[in-house]
Amino acid sequence: MEKNIAIIGMPGSGKTTIGRKLSENLSGYVFVDTDFEIEKDSGMTIEDIFKNKGEEYFRNLENKKIKELCQNKNRIISLGGGAFEINENKQILLDNSIVIYLKTDVDSIYNRIKDEKHRPMLDVNSMKQNLSDILAIRKDNYEKAHYTIDTTDKSPYNIVKEILGALNE
Repeated sequence: MEKNIAIIGMPGSGKTTIGRKLSENLSGYVFVDTDFEIEKDSGMTIEDIFKNKGEEYFRNLENKKIKELCQNKNRIISLGGGAFEINENKQILLDNSIVIYLKTDVDSIYNRIKDEKHRPMLDVNSMKQNLSDILAIRKDNYEKAHYTIDTTDKSPYNIVKEILGALNE
């Protein structure tokens, strides 16, 4: 396998955790989190970028980072929840990566992230409804991934095992 592996899904679906664990099981692959890379390059948190520069500015940084990362091979790329909503990003990722959607239900996501304060797209006062609304909008795009892995009630170990099985098909 020479392609990158891109992991998409809702905030709190486990993209970073699963990406890291997947890289531990695939020799020669390097894990990269686009949000972390954007923070490192800009010297700002994602939350501060959204607050001070706006979502469009952030999406431009994200697009640039995706293009840069997809020039490499053997990367496991964890993407921000909205990255796959941008048609150019989606096409680049589908063409240059094996895209894996971590499908997670709203209740599970909510329980994982309800106490986190660094999620700029989620209003804490109505987080569960926001998650439900965002998932409804993004679902069709997410399902364009090469593989969909349902993470409901599964441990990270079992999710990684399922992804490795899919990749070896």
